[in-house]
Amino acid sequence: MAEATKKPKRASTKAAPKPQAPLKEGADRGFHEPVLATIEGALQSKRTTIKESASNLAKQATDKARDYVAESKARAGGALDEVSKLMADAADTVDDKLGAQYGQYARSAANGIAGFSESLKGKEIEDMIADARDFVRKSPVVAIGIAAAMGFAVARVVKAGIDGAPSTGADSNAHDENPAADA
Repeated sequence: MAEATKKPKRASTKAAPKPQAPLKEGADRGFHEPVLATIEGALQSKRTTIKESASNLAKQATDKARDYVAESKARAGGALDEVSKLMADAADTVDDKLGAQYGQYARSAANGIAGFSESLKGKEIEDMIADARDFVRKSPVVAIGIAAAMGFAVARVVKAGIDGAPSTGADSNAHDENPAADA
């Protein structure tokens, strides 16, 4: 029964905001409307500027990537041409050492590489991208294997570069300070 005599707790001591009467149609809305219109206009202008800047940056990045791919394509084509020439030149030596049949294999490989080089040079970048997408769709396991092998190769090259870098610090100073260790 002692609980029944307790006073209920108040939810909050803050007074609720007083409701404002809505403005009648045609009533002066004061200075807020022109300020809001100015702010909205400025925001729209900034949005447009940001979109244009992002579009320009994307276009620049795309152009830069296309230039890089085109340059790499030309280099790869040149390198394949060199390999093809080396194999064709080596075919005569293979004829003498191993026989005409093996020499013909070398010539066939050289012709295949030369043909691939020419097809690479003749393709547009968009065609190469489409071919790569088609290959990945048709053979996703092979594509993943190629990506893994390339990743492994890149990791090995980077690791070799780090391991082969000249060391700095205590190890190099200790070697310099002890000339007897060189003898």
